[in-house]
Amino acid sequence: MRIQESGEMYLETILILSGKSPNVRAIDVGDHMGYSKPSVSRALGILKKAGYINVDGYGHITLTESGKALATKIYERHRYLTKCLIMLGVDEKTATDDACRMEHVISDETFSAIKKVVDKNG
Repeated sequence: MRIQESGEMYLETILILSGKSPNVRAIDVGDHMGYSKPSVSRALGILKKAGYINVDGYGHITLTESGKALATKIYERHRYLTKCLIMLGVDEKTATDDACRMEHVISDETFSAIKKVVDKNG
């Protein structure tokens, strides 16, 4: 099931937060993303129904195998695109912001080419 850009952002956020703490909760996601509790609750419900996350009885959120695979793919794109833009002379804040938008629409072919250049020159 293909999810929207916002869903990918939630998965990426959960991945990042889970690297900092094993106990990620909806409030942590909302705080990190700057979204309201109802917005986060709705998005997490959609991701859970789609099979990308699990939520235990304590409210701890974990990525499923497919959720982790997608989150990892998006986060890798974010990191490489940011690094590429910085290599081109873009300031870090702008590069990070632009990479965040680009990571959701770039083709696998184009990303693969960018990744090769960054790995070779970075």
